[in-house]
Amino acid sequence: MSYFVLLVIAHLTAGMVDLTRHEKEKYFLTATGEKRLFPSLHDPHSRELSVVVPAYNEELRLPVMMDEAMEYLENRQKQNPSFTYEVIVVDDGSKDKTTEVALRYTTKYSADKVRVLTLVKNRGKGGAVRMGTLSSRGKVILMADADGATKFSDIEKVEAGLNDLNPKPNMAISCGSRAHLEKDSVAQRSLFRTFLMYGFHFLVWFFCVKGIKDTQCGFKLFTREAALKTFSSLHVERWAFDVELLYIAQCFKIPIAEVAVNWTEIEGSKLVPFWSWLQMGRDLVFIRLRYITGAWKLQSLHKTD
Repeated sequence: MSYFVLLVIAHLTAGMVDLTRHEKEKYFLTATGEKRLFPSLHDPHSRELSVVVPAYNEELRLPVMMDEAMEYLENRQKQNPSFTYEVIVVDDGSKDKTTEVALRYTTKYSADKVRVLTLVKNRGKGGAVRMGTLSSRGKVILMADADGATKFSDIEKVEAGLNDLNPKPNMAISCGSRAHLEKDSVAQRSLFRTFLMYGFHFLVWFFCVKGIKDTQCGFKLFTREAALKTFSSLHVERWAFDVELLYIAQCFKIPIAEVAVNWTEIEGSKLVPFWSWLQMGRDLVFIRLRYITGAWKLQSLHKTD
């Protein structure tokens, strides 16, 4: 009886994929303040790499991450002039000066290299990453957190993981992972937070994703084709979106690599331990229920408005 009630709730509360954009979200600003239309993920790639940075109230932490990323990307381009890139900062409805801070990098490096997508309202991290990804030009697309917790040069590690998969027909995902740091983190955590962490890992394994030890590291690299296939079906827009993305990828049999990266905890996290874990646990149960009952379907090639 309780399972039936859960199924009914799963269906009744299942939101559909919302890929529509507010008119203001269709454009980015150039260094001189002109409005230009964002491209679409459906278009052929025109850059080697796109970096999508979701940012909500990140005016203080964003510059540290952006300075490190831009220094790395500029040096890489100097060493290899054929390497082209773009960074898309997605301001997820911030109440601070995140957009203004990000636009300074557009002014400094040009809108060809740094673009700012300002969402009219807060969608959640998953929604912000999706909107940025759907606006990108890269052959491969990196999702990177605004806090700079992962050393940006570790992109070379996830690139190697992607290449090792030798994807055909160009479908692959390489996930940065902090699993190798788990013993140290357990030693520093309270017993309660350790219990929540292991409980979440169990739910991820039981309901959604097998074979990936760390689904939540915000440093993931997608081939353009894999990004289109997965993000077009994404429903969860908040903390558990990573799990749904990988669940979708495994349903489509897209190969996934997991690669150890350097990671440092940065103060200012938006994650509220107990309530965020509770929300994620609920989302994991509903991800599974909604897909197996058909409330959500894998639809891989939506066009966006």
